Amino acid sequence: MHISLALATYNEESNISECLESCKGLVDEMVVVDGSSTDKTGEIALKAGARVIRTQNVSMFHINKQKAIDACTGDWILQLDADERVTSELAEEIKRVLLMSEEMRTKYQDSLSEKKLFERHQTIVQQNWQKKSGDCNAFFIPRLNYFLGGYLRSGGVYPDGVIRLIKKGKAHLPCKDVHELMEVEGKTGWLSHPLIHKDSPTFKRYLERNSRYIDRMVIDMKRDKIHKNIFSLIDWVLIKPFNWFFMTLIRHKGILDGWRGIVFSFFSAIRFARAYIRYTSPSNHS
Repeated sequence: MHISLALATYNEESNISECLESCKGLVDEMVVVDGSSTDKTGEIALKAGARVIRTQNVSMFHINKQKAIDACTGDWILQLDADERVTSELAEEIKRVLLMSEEMRTKYQDSLSEKKLFERHQTIVQQNWQKKSGDCNAFFIPRLNYFLGGYLRSGGVYPDGVIRLIKKGKAHLPCKDVHELMEVEGKTGWLSHPLIHKDSPTFKRYLERNSRYIDRMVIDMKRDKIHKNIFSLIDWVLIKPFNWFFMTLIRHKGILDGWRGIVFSFFSAIRFARAYIRYTSPSNHS
């Protein structure tokens, strides 16, 4: 059973080494598709033993992710982002599950302690999800998001499941939208041990990522032709932020994450107001 690691990168010199190091002992091959980084990402990946394929940095980043997947030769492919880390517990679970028969994998899914939480999350992120027939050819992996020095476990942030482990030739990215999930031929299961996701180690990094997400919201608002009037102003600047803040902090118990949960809920809530302000600014008039 050979396992490949697939990564697409662009200027990830601060992340790539730790990511690759966390996968050693688990994978037999590391493939990095680098989108013409201007830093030392490619050099670091080469020194770590990865096969580096240099290409253009495209706005639809999933294109380079799919290139990395296609270049892998393993029976199974672990597709990660550079800011994700594999723990020793997750590595052992991956090895164990991939050696199971299909019948054993089905029983394993039924035994997951957080099965109901995982399935509820999957239904939310994959609206057309249904239990497919055939073999289990892909696995969601939950993620623990590192935010300002700690991990967020409440507020609707966890499990933040993503399809990261796939059987060669049985799953692909459509490369049409940044929010899309992989399309899988066959069933999709879950692993129980989470990836460590260090997407926002500092508040500056969080605000940068949050700003890019708001820009994508503005694009969606233009596409949907959101009205610019007093009613939409009240909706986007007051109602949506208040509802989101209440839902994440109280209903989904974000308050249990302490001050980090409050900060995360607040800034994720006001993204609606910030998006509306950008959308209605003179520079966005068509």
